[in-house]
Amino acid sequence: MMSSENRSQFSVSCSSVSEKARAKINLALHVTGQRPDGYHLLDMLVTFADHGDRLDFMRSPADAFTLSGRFGEVLAGDGGTNLVLKARDLLRGAIGPLAFPVSIHLEKNLPVASGIGGGSADAAATLRGLMRLWGTTLSAETLAALALKLGADVPMCLESRPLIARGIGEEIEPVPDLPGFAMVLANPLKGVSTREVFRRLATKNNPALSLAPSRPQAADWLAAIAATRNDLEPPARALVPEIAAMAAMLQARGALLTRMSGSGATCFGIFATMAAAEDAAAALHDARPDWYFQATETVSGGA
Repeated sequence: MMSSENRSQFSVSCSSVSEKARAKINLALHVTGQRPDGYHLLDMLVTFADHGDRLDFMRSPADAFTLSGRFGEVLAGDGGTNLVLKARDLLRGAIGPLAFPVSIHLEKNLPVASGIGGGSADAAATLRGLMRLWGTTLSAETLAALALKLGADVPMCLESRPLIARGIGEEIEPVPDLPGFAMVLANPLKGVSTREVFRRLATKNNPALSLAPSRPQAADWLAAIAATRNDLEPPARALVPEIAAMAAMLQARGALLTRMSGSGATCFGIFATMAAAEDAAAALHDARPDWYFQATETVSGGA
């Protein structure tokens, strides 16, 4: 029998739940140093797109995992290495016997290993969804520790709102005044090695991210973002020349600002309106149907 202390941690479970795994967009990424264990120290301004993967969770006689979506086949045969399954097992270990078997379906709409946190967002959505399905709550500290075990990007994906992340990604500060942006995501569907990008960095001790405390107007935020950097973009461009080509294509279609997200190879272009972003994405898809283009909006800090 459960103790009253343990019982208080659980609420009524659901039979099925769904979660959106939003694409993570690095508006800025400053590499400020490197720890003795090899992890790089980063200052990042991060937001999240409305577009992303979708996960469905359902009570089941036995654990099951299925895939669909444009990029689902890429993960087929991934087995136990998939972060969704790792998140399920890690959370189950923390919860105990009330974590009944589940069927998980992942609709994979984001390119894999593309610098927009697809796997990390899926893992974070798994933690959120299974806590609802299993009717449990964990302390913020416990949940953050579980997320960090899954990867440096998972704690911020657990938040899925505009934020500044420092350290290796675990020091998180909300940015409530960051507005939403109309955006086009672009990816050449060509992999880039994160390890090789970091290896090619000219310097690993760059100036930290510095932002004024409040910029309530979107135009002011655009200027502030333009004054920041992604220190990983130059080495990534050397490895994947298509990154420069995508940025030029986005600019030619009217993007107000373009930059690579994360370690690449996804680039984003910020547009004046959602209609302009949708028109640009359609035109770019016609020009390069073998690449990935997606119009989306990012969430605002006040949402």
